[in-house]
Amino acid sequence: MVVTFGLLVGLQGIAGMVFGGTPQSYPPAFSIAGFQVGGRQILFSPNDLWIVGVVLAVMVVLAVVFRRTSAGLRMRATAFAPEVARLLGVRVGRMLTVGWALAAVVGAVAGVLIAPSTFVSPTAFDAVLVFGFTAAVIGGLDSPPGAVVGGVALGLVLSFVSGYLGPDIVTLGALVVLIVVLMVRPHGLFGAGARRRV
Repeated sequence: MVVTFGLLVGLQGIAGMVFGGTPQSYPPAFSIAGFQVGGRQILFSPNDLWIVGVVLAVMVVLAVVFRRTSAGLRMRATAFAPEVARLLGVRVGRMLTVGWALAAVVGAVAGVLIAPSTFVSPTAFDAVLVFGFTAAVIGGLDSPPGAVVGGVALGLVLSFVSGYLGPDIVTLGALVVLIVVLMVRPHGLFGAGARRRV
């Protein structure tokens, strides 16, 4: 992960030199005006519905890939026990490459979905990266459902923090939530703790 963050900083610097650092707008796929329900406009738009649908579809596809296919089993084995997977004939290097490529595709989809709600620049998604990583750690790094629950829970907490205490301390609120969860359950809310046999 540290190497990945280093690559991110380098790529952001290159993108800033090539494209400039001026934030640009990104058009939404559908209307961002809220639905009309009973003569009142709610804070949920067709574009929000599109985002929810795409996220659910990606979740289902990833669940099927990781739980129902041999490639998913090999990727899971590579992630959790690379030495054992190598002894069983799994090409660990290839599976790592496939895993990183899959992560890049999902990350690109997430970036396209969230871009209309913010301006696009080389460093525009740094806060999103921090919040996403925090949500994954809170839910458990080895639990996809936990990451989803952690993301929803963190989003609700940060909404309350922003509404009652101010938007300036949202990042601090995420840090406090992360510290509290790690003090109570170091492997996350849904993560499996490491077990040692004596």
